[in-house]
Formats: sequence, structure tokens, C-alpha cells
Amino acid sequence: MIEADPSLVPADLTPAIERMWGVSAGKILAVEQACPPDGPAPVFTAAGRYTARGWTEWTRGFQYGSAALQFEATGDSDMLNLARQRTRGDMAPHLTATGVHDHGFQNVSTYGNLWRLAKAGRFDATPEEIEVYETALRVSGAVQAMRWAKTDDGGGYVYSFNGPQSLFVDTLRSLRALAISHALGHELHGEQDAHISLLGRLIQHARSTARHNVWYGGSSPYLPEGELRDAYDLRGRTSHESIFNPNNGVFRCPSTQQGYSPFSTWTRGLAWAMLGFAEQLEFLDTRTDAELEPYGGRADVEAMMLSAAQATCDFYVEHTPPDGVPYWDTGAPGLASIPDWRDAPADPYNEHEPVDSSAGAIACQGLVRLGARLSQSKAAGAAESGGAYLSAGLKTLATLLGEPYLGTDADHQGLLLHSVYHRPNDWDYIPPGRSIPCGEACMWGDYHLREAALHVQHLAQGGTGYRFFEPAPRASVAGVSS
Repeated sequence: MIEADPSLVPADLTPAIERMWGVSAGKILAVEQACPPDGPAPVFTAAGRYTARGWTEWTRGFQYGSAALQFEATGDSDMLNLARQRTRGDMAPHLTATGVHDHGFQNVSTYGNLWRLAKAGRFDATPEEIEVYETALRVSGAVQAMRWAKTDDGGGYVYSFNGPQSLFVDTLRSLRALAISHALGHELHGEQDAHISLLGRLIQHARSTARHNVWYGGSSPYLPEGELRDAYDLRGRTSHESIFNPNNGVFRCPSTQQGYSPFSTWTRGLAWAMLGFAEQLEFLDTRTDAELEPYGGRADVEAMMLSAAQATCDFYVEHTPPDGVPYWDTGAPGLASIPDWRDAPADPYNEHEPVDSSAGAIACQGLVRLGARLSQSKAAGAAESGGAYLSAGLKTLATLLGEPYLGTDADHQGLLLHSVYHRPNDWDYIPPGRSIPCGEACMWGDYHLREAALHVQHLAQGGTGYRFFEPAPRASVAGVSS
């Protein structure tokens, strides 16, 4: 269980965040040199060098989006120029990629970050350049929403690259694409020019994920009180994938591609749920009651997302070592050989099961966002629980910003060490003399460490934090030490 320090505040992490940005710039440049746009997208490191291994080209947005975040945090104009050049020169094919569920990763991280910065006046962007970003974001959200499968309850979901039977928990983070497209006044036009609300599909997808990819331990809003969904119904656990009958939309079973089993919890999938629900709650605050009314109304939609966010965050806190860094799956069989794995700091050098620091980088932002939201709530007990989430998130980020997770070796291209990509497929690099993966990085881990650090940096400066749907805060440039 995470041992949070209630006295920890965002400003306490400022020195470590500044140090991270100092390290980060060299990593971005090293990856740029090693992984040019005419080659395959970098996915994860092997012996310290970024290499390609993927089912789709889903990580390029993290590469170029990292340069945009670096500029936002430090004011480094070279990073801005890199992000602008690569986004406008190389990301266009990803806008109309109809075969993936990753538009929020690819395009909001690139076009979206540049749009935020341009709208805030952080660089000299012409109206025409801003219009390029906005058109790209409108298109990306609509294309993502086209991957639509209906469920038997009248809802639906954005299906994964596996096909219309497959709902991935990861896709919650791609709802960013639908959200920002809707906020820009866009909608999807279907057959016979049917007008399809992107906000509607966002909410329906989130509801399908909350219902089928999250468990509630006998307190499910989708089952009679006290009724368990299955023998493994622990509140807050998640499955990577939900499988539906594509002919009639009936839910069939949980599944997984990257976790140990459908009945254990792959912690990166858990982290996507934590951050996805917490972030979309913030977006809902910007929508009118009239917009939400066709989908159950504000109270119903927010309650659905809040219930899922709290359940998943609680599970993470309870089933993660005290330093905030999780093992890759809470049911991984080797954990039986680490009897105190929940009670001792995570050990990335153990001989049984790898940790996944990338899950920690995603999860800590979800904890901080949910904590901040509840801390401002007037509901009974909300402020106390919000403070606990915030502390747990800051504790996790503080751990990741220090040894042995921050990659300070200039010869290693990774920023956040000890992540894993696909343990079941045995894709991750195992160093000589070791029995499990360790010491390596991945594109999404590096990107989300930067994004979490930027968010907390904004909070430390008295702002509301990094938000994908609004212009970047102005008071955000950190001093950088190496």
C-alpha cells in the first residue's frame, strides 16, 4: 500500500522536476537522431537504445509531443521548433488513421499541445497556423469516433485495433481526441449525413468502460447491491479488454493482450483508467448542462466517471508498494515469491517479476487530478479522501523523479527506467545475467513522466495544472539544473 506523506505539496517536488527537465532535453535529442521520421517509430529501449516493436505506429506522438512539453516547461525554443517541424511535417497521416484507437496519444500530444501553446501566446503563431492545429484536431476526433461498435444496452464504444468485438481500457485516454474536437464545435457526419455528437460518443464509451472494464466489489452501480460480478470481483480492479458479440453487442467476457490474465489487473491498464476518468471529469466541467442532458444529465454522467475513478485509484493505492511504483500485474505468478511485495518498496532488480514505472507515471497524474478535484468538493469526506489521493500521487511522482528510475546516464536514451511493454509476448529486453526485464524505458513512460511533472509544476506555481482542452498556463517556465 502506498505510504503517502500528507505534508507533501507540489512545490516540494520543484527541485526534482527541474532536474528532470535538465536530463530530459538530451534524451529528446538523442531519440530524434536515432529515430528519424522516415524510419519506424521508437517504442522501447533495448540496452539503452530506442527500438521499434509494435502492432501499430502508436508512439510517434509521444516522441514529438515530448518536445512540446519540454518547451512549455523550460522555454527552450529549439524544442518548440522541433515539435512544430515534426508535427506539421510528419504527423498528418495519423490524423486519418482509421485502423487504430490511439488518436488521443498521437494527435492530442502533438497538434493538441502546440494548439494549447499557440492559443496562450507562448510563441508567435499566425492565425493560419492555429487553424492548421484546430482543423487537425477536429479531424482526428471524428476519425477516432468512426471506430464505433454498439452495445445491447443502447450505448457503444470506440473499438480497438483488434476489431469491433474489442473494448480496450487504454482508449479512455484517446477520448481526449473526441473531447477537443467537440469543444472546437465539430461533429461526425455519418451515413445520409447523420449528425453524430462526439461528446455523446465520449460519454457512451466512458460508460461502457466503467461498466465492463472496472469491477466494484459488490457496490456496482450496474448490479443489485451486494451482488458480485464474478469470483474475482475486487473493487477497482480492471481488465485490459472487454469482448463483445459484434452481431448483437452483448458483453461476453473480460480479456487481455498485455496483462497476465483477464482476472488479474494489468497495472498500466489500471493507470489508463485512473487518469482517463479523472481527466474527463475536468473536461465535463467545461460543458453546459444542456449538452449533457441527452446522455443522462450532469449528475448521472459525473457520478459514473467519479465512481470509476475512485474505485480504480483506491485499488492502485491498496495494491501498490509504499513508494508508489507498481509491479506490472497484480496477479503475476512470480509475486508469490515476493511475499512482502505490497509492503516493501518496489524492487526493479528482483528475480521474479518486473515493475512497470510507466504505469506509475500515468497513475500518479490520475491520483493528483482526482485528489485536486475532491479537495475542492463540499461532499462529506471528499476533502479528506482528495488529500489522500493527492499525497499518493505526489509520492509516486517523487519516487519516479529519483534513483533508480530517472535515467541520468547520457548514454541511455530513456528518461524513465524500469518500464515494460509486453511481458506475455516476451518483447522486453532482459539484461545479461538477469531473469526479468529491468533498466529500460518506453516512449509512453517518458512522455507521461514529462506530462505529470509539467502538471505538478503548474500546480506548484499556483495554477490549475496542465489541461489538454485549454490554453497553456503562462507562468510555467522552470529553472533547469542538470
